[in-house]
Amino acid sequence: MIQTLAKTSLCALIIAGAACTNNTPSSSDKSQTARKDIHIVGSSTVYPFAAKTAQEFSNITGHKVVVESTGSGGGHKLFCQGNGANTPDITTSSRRQKKSEFDLCKRNGVKNIIEGQVGIDGIVIANKIDAQPHSMRIRDMYLALAKNVPTSETDCTLRPNPNSNWQQINPSLPDHKIQAYGPPPTSGTRDAFVEIAMELGANSLDCLAALRETDPVLFTETAHTLREDGMWIDGGENDDALVQTLMNAPTAIGILGYSFLDQNSDTIKALDIDGAIPTFENISNGTYPVSRSLYFYIKKDHIDNTPGLLDYVLEFVSDQASGPNGYLEDIGLVPLKDRERLKVREDIKNQISYSQ
Repeated sequence: MIQTLAKTSLCALIIAGAACTNNTPSSSDKSQTARKDIHIVGSSTVYPFAAKTAQEFSNITGHKVVVESTGSGGGHKLFCQGNGANTPDITTSSRRQKKSEFDLCKRNGVKNIIEGQVGIDGIVIANKIDAQPHSMRIRDMYLALAKNVPTSETDCTLRPNPNSNWQQINPSLPDHKIQAYGPPPTSGTRDAFVEIAMELGANSLDCLAALRETDPVLFTETAHTLREDGMWIDGGENDDALVQTLMNAPTAIGILGYSFLDQNSDTIKALDIDGAIPTFENISNGTYPVSRSLYFYIKKDHIDNTPGLLDYVLEFVSDQASGPNGYLEDIGLVPLKDRERLKVREDIKNQISYSQ
């Protein structure tokens, strides 16, 4: 299996280049619109796929491609600073661009954006490979990691989370202190985790399911707010570093993307959630409940000024890259259905802008 390219958080991988540089726009070069290299920022989860495509594309065309892992939120912030040679051409994201980010782009003149999906990813709950095996319910995840939880199944009076040991939540879980390492607030993986896993877990409690109907704003706040008492530990954007953390913390769990599990299956393993294991097949067919789409965003106004930009993106969504048995599947990408990938490819060829 092809190994994931080595990743350095907040540092660019420059294909056919030489060094990491400071990419903060200056007042003197924001107005420039033409350059020779393609500049990509964004999701640490999508980073290995964008970088592998950059390597393949550069080998064929000779174009220089800079790929930088900033996290989804950091990528959207950089992408939306404006147009010009010292701003990114593409940002990748492990969740869809937020309305606030879309509006920021518009305010800064980034008004023509092409949105595409490159594949699917599962959010994995992992621990060290020789850790005590156990299964987990989606509700266990909520009751372990939410800042506030209901007093009981039927009493939705919220209180600070009193659970410090997994067995307080579910007697079948290990007799271990709750310790979860997860992505920081800038990460799309974290956004997807709270929107999918934590919401599903909260909704599995009767009183919170009722709250969702009567006060959806309070329900969302309750489901999305993670505890701040040391049971949840924010990690960095580098999922490879998280894998190393789990190696040194045998009773801890970590939240990361499926591709990192796939590439580190000799050192970490995944917990099954509600009886489903995060395998390629289960993520692809929807059996595994905690999965999400992976996105990229292109500045349409840069296509004519950045040589090779459109061709790079078409390579990213080509059958040989992100299709079944493509080279990105070898490093953990779960492909879209054929018709979905074809639709993305046609939208890119026709440069169809998206809106929210």
